[in-house]
Amino acid sequence: MPAPTPHQLLHPSHWKRAVGYANGMLAEGRTVFVGGQIGWNAEQVFETDDFVGQIEQALHNIVAVLKEADAKPEHLVRLTWYVTDKAEYLSRLTDVGNAYRAVLGKHFPAMTMVQVADLIEDDAKVEIEATAVIPG
Repeated sequence: MPAPTPHQLLHPSHWKRAVGYANGMLAEGRTVFVGGQIGWNAEQVFETDDFVGQIEQALHNIVAVLKEADAKPEHLVRLTWYVTDKAEYLSRLTDVGNAYRAVLGKHFPAMTMVQVADLIEDDAKVEIEATAVIPG
C-alpha cells in the first residue's frame, strides 16, 4: 500500500470534484524544482515518436531527478505540462492516465497543461516541469 501523501490537498468543499489533479496543495519542507523533462532517454535519444510513450519517458525522467534529492513521486506538489497537440492529448486521455499511474501512481498534484506551438527539441511532443516538497 502506498504511503499517504505528505501534503494537504486544497479543494473548496463547494467545488466539483477534481479528477486526475489537485486544485492546490499545502506543503512544508525542502523544495525540489525539476526543469522541463521531455520524452528522451538518459542519452538524450528519443526511443519513440508516440505521444504517450514520450509522456511516460518524461515522467520517468522526473522520477530520476527527484531520486537525486531522495524525493519520491508522492512529494510532487505541482506539474506543468506543455504539449504540442491538444487534440492528441484529449483523444488519448485513457492511455495518458495509464502511463501516468504506471510511473507516478495515484498521486495527483496541482497541474497545469498548456498547448504550445513547438518545443525546442524538434522531436519532442511534450515537456513537463515539476515541483516537489520533501517533508522536514
